[in-house]
Amino acid sequence: MLEVVDLAVSRGGRSVFEELGFRLEPGQLLLLEGPNGAGKSTLLRACAGLLVPQTGRISWHGRAIESRTVHYLGHALGLKGELSVREILHFAAALAGGSGRFDDAQRLMDLDAFVDLPVRMLSAGQRQRTALASLMVSYRPVWLLDEPEAGLDIHARRRLSEALAAHQAQGGVAIVATHNQALFNPTTILSFGP
Repeated sequence: MLEVVDLAVSRGGRSVFEELGFRLEPGQLLLLEGPNGAGKSTLLRACAGLLVPQTGRISWHGRAIESRTVHYLGHALGLKGELSVREILHFAAALAGGSGRFDDAQRLMDLDAFVDLPVRMLSAGQRQRTALASLMVSYRPVWLLDEPEAGLDIHARRRLSEALAAHQAQGGVAIVATHNQALFNPTTILSFGP
């Protein structure tokens, strides 16, 4: 279970949110909606351990959440342009301490045609699919996704939905910030902003 209790975060001396709380059981998906700048990305970054909250706690099964529990995909994909897609996936698996499920991730995100190309040669959508595949090569139970559908065509969006459904079926949880609610099947929706 992922639990956020009484979370408060400030940015630049301004309160982004206060007393925020929710609980996700295995297999659940929380959708974050709201205008740009409302705090969706800030919440994801706090859950990933990239921001220290002023107050509150974030826990996974009653313990403080750890980086080895979380896969975070933000706007900056963090893909090194000189590496091939295959190298990116191997690196992601090694970083996560897993053996890698390369074939499944490569097939699900339809990377076969360009798996040996350097990332710098890929389109924005192909880079996004590569970043999503890097989540799948090693299992971590909590996925934090910030507009994961950005740059994806309709077929890749369907694959993203399939990947999320498979993750949830394995007992994983996900928090997704998006402006495209119709693409996802959330258990809960948390609205930010006025």
